Amino acid sequence: MKKIFLPFCLLTSLWCVGQVEKGSVLVKGGTVLTVTKGTLDATDVLVRDGKITQIGKGLAAPTGVRVIDASGLFVMPGIIDAHSHIALDAINEGTSPVTAEVWEGDVINPFDMDIYRALAGGCTASHAMHGSANAIGGQCQTIKHRYGTYDPQALVMEGAARTIKFALGENPTRVHGGNNIVPRTRMGVEFVIRQAFSEAKEYLEKWDQYNKNKLVKGFRGAPPAYSLRMETLADILRGNIIIHCHSYRADEIYMLLKVCKDFGISRLVFQHVNEGFKVAPELAAQGAMASVFADWWAYKFEVYYSTAYNAAILVRNGVVTSINSDSNDLIRHLYHEAAKTQKYGGLSDEEALALITINPARQLGIDQRVGSVEVGKDADLAIFSGHPLSVYGVPQYTLVDGIVRFDRKADPADMRIMPDPKENLDAVTLHEYTGHNHEACLQNTEFLFTARIFGSYNQD
Repeated sequence: MKKIFLPFCLLTSLWCVGQVEKGSVLVKGGTVLTVTKGTLDATDVLVRDGKITQIGKGLAAPTGVRVIDASGLFVMPGIIDAHSHIALDAINEGTSPVTAEVWEGDVINPFDMDIYRALAGGCTASHAMHGSANAIGGQCQTIKHRYGTYDPQALVMEGAARTIKFALGENPTRVHGGNNIVPRTRMGVEFVIRQAFSEAKEYLEKWDQYNKNKLVKGFRGAPPAYSLRMETLADILRGNIIIHCHSYRADEIYMLLKVCKDFGISRLVFQHVNEGFKVAPELAAQGAMASVFADWWAYKFEVYYSTAYNAAILVRNGVVTSINSDSNDLIRHLYHEAAKTQKYGGLSDEEALALITINPARQLGIDQRVGSVEVGKDADLAIFSGHPLSVYGVPQYTLVDGIVRFDRKADPADMRIMPDPKENLDAVTLHEYTGHNHEACLQNTEFLFTARIFGSYNQD
């Protein structure tokens, strides 16, 4: 019997890996902030198998389906963070100015408590990004905050668009230029990007010619050498990957606009974009998008100049704009960040909420699935007491695929997935400063700077 039982258990466990848990629930009587279809008072939202199936009044819960009484509460789409580094075990592959071959999807950490903390702020999905050590960094991964699983792949959002991280300015020049490796200057960053695209274009042409020739009878030629780096860059040229580029200064933002136009690249999102307001018409004209901070600047020299009106100016110029966190702490407060645009710029409730819902969904290529409360979309919902744009708004429930992943009243105090019962937590070290300083994009590149000081780092 044991010989039969063991293989059966193994097969069962293998089948379960990667299976996404989906739920059914009726959210009853809430004020539904759909974002795209207006505000619906005293309205029910019925969820079946992870999808929104009905929105209306007087809906009945099917047998066995949980009912959440949302009377007096506000129901909105789950918040989406277009720039995050939570749930990752590595951020930068800082060994070369171009590392398009690496992928953050390989290093997802489902045990990261920051996933749960994000849920506590109504955030249901985030863009797990490579850092900004490289002019062309690694591929990123859009994840859903399905906290509670042991399986890293269960966090991966199925069918999400492919994305990649680029970086302009001080970060890549600091990491590589200090070792006399291009780029050492801002013009060197442009050269690295142009050279990489030119090489990818040649790579594409060689493969296109080979694939054409091999259809000819009697052809015996060898295929070109395969390169994962070149394949990735070629997919950018094909329009299969969205560029998300770390940027601050207007001159560099405009530079990359020109580079992408020269190579026929249209899928482009600028991250941070502190001086985006200076080139807002140019961004809109090219269809480029912007994911910004609400009011962070002056934390290093190239970010000296910005304005809290940045997001509103971009929106008014027709740029698809989002507000992001780039922080494992601020990700819990994105609804507060969105609210700031009503003080600085006078955006409406719908415009402000769009900055943290449907707009980041558009930037990540997932707006057909999430970002608004609509029939047919994934049941990623955040339920608040108090309006989410009010200082009195507090998340009460957060649902991902119809599963309640955060319940303010019912969740235990210790939400770690695998706590150590013998662990002694020091209250002092628990709250030590992490050194974030708005530089999460340079996380784990410290060894480069330390080694450079002592002259021991060899780029080769």
